[in-house]
Formats: sequence, C-alpha cells, structure tokens
Amino acid sequence: MDSIKLFKRVTDSISIIFLYILLLALVMGMIKTLLDIRLIIFESLESGFSQMVTSVLTVFIVIDLFKAFVDYQENDRIRLTDITDATIFIVLREIAVGLYSKEFGYEFILSLAALLFVLSIMRVLAIKYSPAKSRAPGSYTAVQSEEQPAKQGVSAVLDKFKTASESN
Repeated sequence: MDSIKLFKRVTDSISIIFLYILLLALVMGMIKTLLDIRLIIFESLESGFSQMVTSVLTVFIVIDLFKAFVDYQENDRIRLTDITDATIFIVLREIAVGLYSKEFGYEFILSLAALLFVLSIMRVLAIKYSPAKSRAPGSYTAVQSEEQPAKQGVSAVLDKFKTASESN
C-alpha cells in the first residue's frame, strides 16, 4: 500500500473521530448553556449571567473548531482564518471570564487585549493575502473577500463523511 494513501486514510479517520467528539461536545455545551438559564432564574443574576456568557463563548469555540475540521475534511487543508477565529474566541472567553470573576489583574487583561489585537491583524492579513485559486501554487495575491462555504446541516455533513468512509 502506498504510504501517502495510508497517511490520507489515517488522517481522514482521525479527523472524522474528532468531528464526532466535537459534535458531542457541542451538544453537551448546548445542554449546559440551557441548564445555566436556571441559575439566572433561581440564583443571583450576576453569577448566572457570568456562567451563561462563559458557556455561550465556549459553544462558539467548539463551533469554530468543528468548522475548521469540516473544512479540513472537505479541502485537505486548514485555513489560517479558521484557526485564528477559534483563537480569538478563546481569548475573548478568557477576557470575559477574567472580567466577571475579577481574578485577573489589569496587566493580564491588557496582554490578552494585545494578543487579541495581533490576532485580528493576522486575520485581516490572512483574508487580504489569501492564496488565489487561479494562481500557481505557492504564489499569493490579494483577494477582495474570503469565500464562505454554504451552510449545511450537521446531519448532511455527517452523512457525507459516512458515505465517504463506506466507499473506502
């Protein structure tokens, strides 16, 4: 068996396993977010709202990671913008948690804000200098906007992976 085909098969299998794990994490995160609503109703608004913000931002992180793995499965590449988006969500989550819990000093919050600024610049540059499909591999040109994949339901994505794995 060709080593490249073996590598492709193994990486496809691993990414499908991660997709199922992320899907499970997404469902569990949504359930936790719905359960956090009871904290707002029955406990203090401040602590319940803090938990709700943390849960929602965590769900957004999982959604972004899910999107990155789906994009990898479809295109055999990882977009810098997907990874940057996930990292931006992680930093935003940490800033929100730090502000609500009042655990972090202003120096740490400012350093996270600087990291957020650098990540935002990196994301803008990744979109502006995205590789063009019509150019030769390895050469770059500026493009107007990043193409957004068509939104599909989770079941359609999983069915696609299921039929792909069955054909192998």
